[in-house]
Amino acid sequence: MSTPVISAREAEVLALLGEHLSNAEIAARLFISVRTVESHVSSLLRKLELPDRRALSRRSAEVARARRPEPARALPEPLTAFVGRARERAELAGAVRARRQVTAVGPGGVGKTRLALAVAAEVAGDFADGVWFVDLVPVAGPDRVGAAVAAAVGVGEQPGRGVDESVVAALADRRALLVLDNCEHVRDGVALFLERLLTACPGLRVLATSRARLMVPFEWVVQVPPLSRVGGAESDAVALFLERAAAVGPAPEPAAREEVAALCERLDGMALAIELAAARWPTLGPDGLAAGLGDQLRLLAGGPRADGRHRSVRAVLDWSHDLLEPEDRALLRRVSVFAVPFTVEAAAEVAGFGPLDPAAVADGLGRLAEQSLLSVAHTASGTRYQALETIRQYGGERLAEAGELDGVRARHLEWCLAGAAVPAGADGAEARQRFDAVAEDFRAALAWAAGRPGQRDRAHRLALALAELAFGRNLLGEAQQRFEQAAALAPGGEAAAALREAAGVAGCRRLGEDVYRLLRAAAEAALAAGDLPGAAGDLAAAATAAYRFSSTFARIPPADEVTGLLERARELGSAGGPAVEAAVALAEAAVVADAYGAVQGDADNTARETVAYAERAVALARRAGDPVAESAALDALSGARSWAGDPFGAAASARRRIDVLAPLPPTPAGTQELVDALAMAAGNALGVGRLAQARAWGGQLADHPLLAEAGHHATSWLLVAQALAGRADEVLAGGGRFLTAWEHSGRQRSFVLGPAAAAVAMVHGLRGDGDARAAWLEVADRAGPVLDHRHGYGAVFDAMVLLHHDDPEAALRRLEPEPEQVWKWVCWVWLHWYVALRAEAAVLAGHPEARDRVAAARRVVDGNPVATALVDRALALLDGDVDRQLAAAAAFDAADCPYQAARTLLLAGGGHADAGRTALAALGLTPLPAG
Repeated sequence: MSTPVISAREAEVLALLGEHLSNAEIAARLFISVRTVESHVSSLLRKLELPDRRALSRRSAEVARARRPEPARALPEPLTAFVGRARERAELAGAVRARRQVTAVGPGGVGKTRLALAVAAEVAGDFADGVWFVDLVPVAGPDRVGAAVAAAVGVGEQPGRGVDESVVAALADRRALLVLDNCEHVRDGVALFLERLLTACPGLRVLATSRARLMVPFEWVVQVPPLSRVGGAESDAVALFLERAAAVGPAPEPAAREEVAALCERLDGMALAIELAAARWPTLGPDGLAAGLGDQLRLLAGGPRADGRHRSVRAVLDWSHDLLEPEDRALLRRVSVFAVPFTVEAAAEVAGFGPLDPAAVADGLGRLAEQSLLSVAHTASGTRYQALETIRQYGGERLAEAGELDGVRARHLEWCLAGAAVPAGADGAEARQRFDAVAEDFRAALAWAAGRPGQRDRAHRLALALAELAFGRNLLGEAQQRFEQAAALAPGGEAAAALREAAGVAGCRRLGEDVYRLLRAAAEAALAAGDLPGAAGDLAAAATAAYRFSSTFARIPPADEVTGLLERARELGSAGGPAVEAAVALAEAAVVADAYGAVQGDADNTARETVAYAERAVALARRAGDPVAESAALDALSGARSWAGDPFGAAASARRRIDVLAPLPPTPAGTQELVDALAMAAGNALGVGRLAQARAWGGQLADHPLLAEAGHHATSWLLVAQALAGRADEVLAGGGRFLTAWEHSGRQRSFVLGPAAAAVAMVHGLRGDGDARAAWLEVADRAGPVLDHRHGYGAVFDAMVLLHHDDPEAALRRLEPEPEQVWKWVCWVWLHWYVALRAEAAVLAGHPEARDRVAAARRVVDGNPVATALVDRALALLDGDVDRQLAAAAAFDAADCPYQAARTLLLAGGGHADAGRTALAALGLTPLPAG
């Protein structure tokens, strides 16, 4: 039996019915009204053709299975067979099924990773949403754990939150298993991250591997012992030795198994030690192996963690190391500084110095790979080598013993700096690939250099390079962190420049308080360097940010604090030139605009004053040749013109921003401005009836890589533009992306999110799907400002649905307030739509003041092609003039508004109505008759 199409909200209700919850309990769980739950239950009974609630509960599991996607499988595929460990595998699998967080603990080389992978593959079917594997070996510090998980899971940062928060939000409703491998070196970071993650994600389970417990209260520890040697020649340890030995040469003869068992006994069953020894079997045989171990076995000195099993791994590594030629020993210890797979060329640059000839590096890497001390991968970009983490740590110790640690680390740092620049003309994909290839090495080199005074300048340059690469990779949290780190390492006045870049990234992240903090810090750094104009500009920019980005602040700075910054900026920048003058003028415009928003005693004069300040800021920024500053000033001018009752001037200013910013490279500040400019231009275009422009700019916003992980913010204006045009299929497709992203974001509230959700609700209303409309109206209530929904976009979209369903009286009641009464909510994007639909509702309802309302609306909307056509149609309906109605239909077509064109034909009646119904059906809308 096929499963009927049910909405996401209906699926949630159905799942809770399967838990036998009451309507009140379901309403409380989903934060919706009981009446809405009743509506969804009725809809489910109808769609699933079931007689009662009990039948719905029984059907719940079946529908959930039909809707469930294939679980994600992100486990690396082992290149060799998993051998033995039946008891440990069963114990660990049972623990994962029963516990929220399980840690497989054991010494390096015991086989924790392979065991964890085998268990994860075995239990994957228990996790509907998948299994993810995260290798923490390359992670440079505890603060990078969340970023590593995000990369493995495929989660990016959401605007207004860090990457850790984004991961938590994305996994909040998942039933999945997360495998964290090699936690020991970032144990504190893992513990903090997991506590947040597991608290917020009830369906998530974590399997970690570590050499030591994570020391968190919710941890269940499973010790991973050495391979069993019980059974002698038939033991797990011997089976592993035989399997690995056969992979590199002739397998040991059956008669040799007792000797193999003795070797495994001496190796204490350590998996890594056995594998390394087995790799030498074809060349040394049992006698050579026994002699090597007997002569070379040494114990670790002291320390509570130096147990016998750990010493066995070191013994094998010591023995393997001592069998190498001196040049190969030098190469092994030197390449241990690479955090990720490296090329021959990279190894030659870092490790190729006396006594090692750079030309001999390639052969040396091959010999190390033959000895199983390096792994080899052949990729599209060439052959790459990598040391296992245990061998990397061993090589690091040998590097220190040889007195080469600082020298090789310095060469590695220089190699990183030389490779930091992205080639000119590289596209976004190339930049991302480059970052992925070098990031962990850059992080490791920076971590070493940052704490050494002699490397401070190089650390500063590498931090800047890593920040720029991270920004290009859309890792905004790390980009901001690295710019701030670069500022802390910077000499002289360069700190201020890095802090300004950090502020730009914070703006891209919608973190207004960070923008404010960083700009003030930049001002302090500029002052310390004697750069008074720079400090003035930073202080003015901070004052502007306090108002311009106030919606992203958790706590808006006090007004007197901000005006104090502005006064200080005026003092410092008295002779600073056009750039500083422009920054101060923009801050003044922001302060005046804020006063206008708070007190409208003399609104007209205040609006004109704000426009004048903003126009001056635009002119000064243009004179200074600063496109980013000009865009910010144009944004202020656009808002001021809107408040002053000039929507066409506001739209022109918003459009100009895109023209100014288009030629710029993607710097943090420029990118922040461009994303904001696209959103503002799209909104303003909707307000003046330029639907094609709104769709174009909304599409550019939806495709911008900065918003790749924020589909709700990215698609908002595009959804509104498509909905007003009546393109139902596009709205319904985009609505799914919007809803998923909004829920994963933690259900944020913003002035752009409410209109998008209400627009999707409107389209469902035009399609006659009341249940879906109700569900989306609930989203709109939670996603946007309540008063805006009540008086602004909510009134416009509700009126369009009511008029579509031939209920002009209800539409008239929805639009009852005079525009002047609700000016604050309708003057932005919605004023023209509001007054035009209000006039139409008055005509269709037979209101005695219909003609006056039409005339009043015409004065307001003059110049808006869609709203003018709405008013023209209303007057033609009032006069019964079919020809003028048809002219209005043509005007709607020309204005890229096919829905209103089709509705006009419907209202014209007669044969035109049939054409209107056909056009509505083609748009995916319910073709209703005229009233």
